Amino acid sequence: MTGTFIFLGLLLLVLLALGFWVGFSLLVVGIVGLIMLGASNAGGLVVSSVFASLDSWPLTALPLFLLMGELLFQSKLSENMFKGLAPLVRWLPGRLLHVNVLGCGVLAAIVGSSGVCSATIGRMSVPELTRRGYRESMIIGTLTGSGTLGLLIPPSIMMIVYGIVSQTSIARLFVAGVLPGLMLIALFMGYIIVWSLLNRDGVPATAADDEVHWRDVGRIVPPIVLVFAVIGSIYGGWATPTESAVIGVAGAVVLAGMGGSLSWTMLRNALTGTVKTSTLILLIIAGASVLTTALDFSGIPKQAAEAVLAMDLGQYQLLAALTVMYLVLGCFLEGVSMIVLTASIVLPMAQAVGIDPVWLGIYLVVMVELAQITPPVGFNLFILQALTGRDLLLVARASMPFFLLLIAAVVLLAMFPEIVLYLPRTMIGR
Repeated sequence: MTGTFIFLGLLLLVLLALGFWVGFSLLVVGIVGLIMLGASNAGGLVVSSVFASLDSWPLTALPLFLLMGELLFQSKLSENMFKGLAPLVRWLPGRLLHVNVLGCGVLAAIVGSSGVCSATIGRMSVPELTRRGYRESMIIGTLTGSGTLGLLIPPSIMMIVYGIVSQTSIARLFVAGVLPGLMLIALFMGYIIVWSLLNRDGVPATAADDEVHWRDVGRIVPPIVLVFAVIGSIYGGWATPTESAVIGVAGAVVLAGMGGSLSWTMLRNALTGTVKTSTLILLIIAGASVLTTALDFSGIPKQAAEAVLAMDLGQYQLLAALTVMYLVLGCFLEGVSMIVLTASIVLPMAQAVGIDPVWLGIYLVVMVELAQITPPVGFNLFILQALTGRDLLLVARASMPFFLLLIAAVVLLAMFPEIVLYLPRTMIGR
């Protein structure tokens, strides 16, 4: 059995190294695994597992939230965010650097994607902050770090994926991400304040920001209203995640129309981008379902859980080991693959030591956030490299303080799990 497991792992690595799609690689490895393990009806198991993984009503929220993000990504949202938030933060130490954090935080609650947050806010803030004289390393660092909020603050695509593969309530996951997301915003802004007080030459004189006007604050009201409509409808028990996604798409169309960017070309581009991204994610979920079926057939998840019980590991020891594992995986895999590849094994182990599935989902999302700014495949690093023209090493170095703040967030969530679990326990209709 151990030899088979090692062979399947090597086969997966070879397929990924050869450039095959992740979903296709998972599907092939799963089929080979079922055959090697002697499944009498491997074909039937493949068909039934793929159908079961995709025949899910909560999964319909995925393309809808992606469409909402695509619509707003192609609008004037970044310009409105920058001009609307700037007057609110210019009095803080670090001044307009906080726009990157708050802008990504608000945008995260609309689009649910890390890369979209970094790219959308960065398109406006990188040239503006550079022109005003802010230190480049902090411009880059705040964008790469704050962009990860797109995965944690609901609606989050990663939470939908985890909810599907782990059979955990997506609504509870969405609500559970609110307080951790606000905590990360506070950590990032706190760091900017401390850094700016210690590095006064890294922030320009107040006169450099005189172009900021209070009348622009109204620009951020419509997207904030949309945020409360989407998340509030879930928390209040008035809408399921899929229904709230419909509200979000309708709101995105209205906002795009109000901004004058709505057109048939924009709609076509948004729909095309949604179909491409949705298809890739659904293929990964389908392939992972086949591989999970092979693993279940082998009994590995159950054996792993029993091994954890036999070692008498506590929650902190298990989380420390998992954190190291995910930090290594994050150097080579993107977020969806990390979750679907490991959830079926990690979840039984976590439950064996008393870890709540909802808390585990938020923990996994934070670990995926770390992967977004971890070389060599950190997606946010490549986005900022493209926006600034700087080499990847410089971008990674500028992101290091925010990487450490994310590690600190993991520690805080482990020490105070109620940060995650409090709001889900107070949900209406939970």
